[in-house]
Amino acid sequence: MTVKDILAAIQSPDSTSADFAALPLPESYRAITVHKDETEMFAGLATRDKDPRKSIHLDEVPLPELGPGEALVAVMASSVNYNSVWTSIFEPLSTFGFLERYGRLSELTKRHDLPYHIIGSDLAGVVLRTGPGVNAWKPGDEVVAHCLSVELESSDGHNDTMLDPEQRIWGFETNFGGLAEIALVKSNQLMPKPDHLSWEEAAAPGLVNSTAYRQLVSRNGAGMKQGDNVLIWGASGGLGSYATQFALAGGANPICVVSSEQKAEICRSMGAEAIIDRTAEDYKFWKDEHTQDPKEWKRFGKRIRELTDGEDVDIVFEHPGRETFGASVYVTRKGGTIVTCASTSGYNHEYDNRYLWMSLKRIIGSHFANYREAWEANRLIAKGKIHPTLSKVYALEETGQAAYDVHRNLHQGKVGVLCLAPEEGLGVRDEEKRAQHIDAINRFRNI
Repeated sequence: MTVKDILAAIQSPDSTSADFAALPLPESYRAITVHKDETEMFAGLATRDKDPRKSIHLDEVPLPELGPGEALVAVMASSVNYNSVWTSIFEPLSTFGFLERYGRLSELTKRHDLPYHIIGSDLAGVVLRTGPGVNAWKPGDEVVAHCLSVELESSDGHNDTMLDPEQRIWGFETNFGGLAEIALVKSNQLMPKPDHLSWEEAAAPGLVNSTAYRQLVSRNGAGMKQGDNVLIWGASGGLGSYATQFALAGGANPICVVSSEQKAEICRSMGAEAIIDRTAEDYKFWKDEHTQDPKEWKRFGKRIRELTDGEDVDIVFEHPGRETFGASVYVTRKGGTIVTCASTSGYNHEYDNRYLWMSLKRIIGSHFANYREAWEANRLIAKGKIHPTLSKVYALEETGQAAYDVHRNLHQGKVGVLCLAPEEGLGVRDEEKRAQHIDAINRFRNI
């Protein structure tokens, strides 16, 4: 039995759930990995000079054992997120430490502690097998997966599963991720595949769409409401492009910060009107490596008020981190919120606390999303309210180049990867709905 037989069953319009359940599973499959014995390969190099193409491998790996509450999924397509870039350059630390700790949790989790790490935190595909205790999903179901892995044995996670002490990001802090022909997930990671999207389009939103939903819309994040002014850094990027869509769909006013006219045009095509090209306007928030420039914060704040009829922003959608955080705290309105989920320009944030405490502002940390938030975000994709921001698609063997492009910010929106899917454009089940939204679906393709 090979994965080609699985692909044939997926592509056949006559395949039933029983057919998928009866398919013998292969002993091995192809997967994108990093190797434990190479974690020091970039020692001494600057972050920018670490090349994912050297550390990412395409290996034939054995099929993992299926446990209770889990599912094996044939992966038609996946995508590249920043966490896969971090894994590939072993920053801020090697992910093998995560796998070792997870491996110590139980006899079953020992499977994850391997000398290789199968990476990837998105997928669109078809359920092949479910383990004991799984009732909501069956072989043959077309699904996408969100990347929250939880054990939920502690009470701490039962108000918000993101607070589970054993909360992990699948494909980053666990093994058997989505950049592969087959993936192992917990069944409570699964969601219905939007039927008007191709496999690669359906795989693209997962991590970033759910992250942006919790960060901006959910009561666990900023709790955005109609009329809010929302400053969105990197508004045309993988995360910011979803934040921009959520702001527009929710009746808020996005102020989109971008780094080029091309990226500004993407924001306009989404419907945004207030746009700041930080490169063209030459904002330099740091005088040198150690000193920020409050005059630039003030100039930036003045520019924002020119675009908002004199109002300061209610919410700042933060993810660049060190480079922008001082400015973000400064420009937020009195009583406003800075919500942060990442630090792509550096983890050590510096800001003038007087502008936080004396103006009663709040900083909220936001990390991925719980199952309900991910489900709501996926539901909006399925209804055509929010759209994928896929710009380019690579073959599985080209994942190293895809990760390099994301690392060097050579991409727009999201970068997809075909896994079992032999070509782009497959998997669409509702052509009529697709036709209604085709321009928005292709928005990032046409740049």
